[in-house]
Amino acid sequence: MEDLAGITVVALEQAVAAPYVSGRLAEAGARVIKIEREDGDFARGYDSLVKDQSAYFVWLNAGKESVVLDLKSPKDADILKNMLATADIFIQNLAPGALARLGFDPPALQAEYPSLIICSISGYGEEGPFRDQKAYDLLIQAETGLCSITGINDELTRVGVSVSDISAGMTACQEILQALFARERDPQKKGRLINVSLFHATADWMNVPYLQHRYGGFTPGNHGLKHPSIAPYGAFACRDGRQVLISIQNEREWLSLCSVALGQPELATDPRFVNNSLRVEHRDELEAILSDLFAEQDREAMIDQLNQAKIAFGRVSTLDDLVHHPQNRYRTIETGNGTVEALGRGAAVEGKLKETLKIPALGQDNEKIRKEFGKS
Repeated sequence: MEDLAGITVVALEQAVAAPYVSGRLAEAGARVIKIEREDGDFARGYDSLVKDQSAYFVWLNAGKESVVLDLKSPKDADILKNMLATADIFIQNLAPGALARLGFDPPALQAEYPSLIICSISGYGEEGPFRDQKAYDLLIQAETGLCSITGINDELTRVGVSVSDISAGMTACQEILQALFARERDPQKKGRLINVSLFHATADWMNVPYLQHRYGGFTPGNHGLKHPSIAPYGAFACRDGRQVLISIQNEREWLSLCSVALGQPELATDPRFVNNSLRVEHRDELEAILSDLFAEQDREAMIDQLNQAKIAFGRVSTLDDLVHHPQNRYRTIETGNGTVEALGRGAAVEGKLKETLKIPALGQDNEKIRKEFGKS
């Protein structure tokens, strides 16, 4: 898909959140010029598990060009200025204030390049008392209270992927595309200043527990593989030791679970369990009964019964299960060490697959980009 063909993105980026944005734009056909330090985006060294390369870097940087610039050097600073003079989008995730100290204050850039869309990604935003506090994904998961509703009882855990980085990247991508659309409709072709923070993007996702706690006096807490306010909605171990997670959304489904899937119609009318509020109140008793019933069947046999009852379920999968999952779709990424088969994007547009993209070696486009943008 080449929807963004002709769009140029300059990305002064590292780690996850900003590369997530520019990577999505590259896959949509934009030209993305990734500016790296002499030692490279530090995400290149997070691990060496994907053909001796970092899984994070392979995931987020396909389809980009790479140039090494020292922006404290006047010559290299001029190269960036020349890039921005012709670019459509500038993405950066340096610490707040760092870009201004290098002579590229975003409001000044907007005045100099009125059509440029400038997106800055930071930990806590460009203002406020926590503006200068260092922020990484897990730190933000903790700070926003996400960890307080993730885990089991007093044992807090992180979400197992970089959800704060990803939420910030998704938010930034949405805002950039909206700005592009607005600019396209505006005959003046004005750009836009966009500020996205990991804290605010994650806090937005926390709105349901926040509103429940602030206005309803209900604190979800840690429930592991259980829903905090719906029962039964959780995982149960079957006879073969494998778990299945079921979800009951209404009383019709509760009756069907008891009568069709479990062969226990009397359970549906037990006074302790006749509606969701009572089932949550008596959750321990209910789950003890269900655990015994699920343990009588192997998982796939139980799934057959859940399908007959039209009950929503999900297998509690391992990563090896994911590798072999029949519902997967894939995209290929070319790297300097061979081809990688990555999981596909969340959206399938008109059934078309994205073309194969390549990971840039550090500074691989130095000569070309310096020649293109090195003139005053």
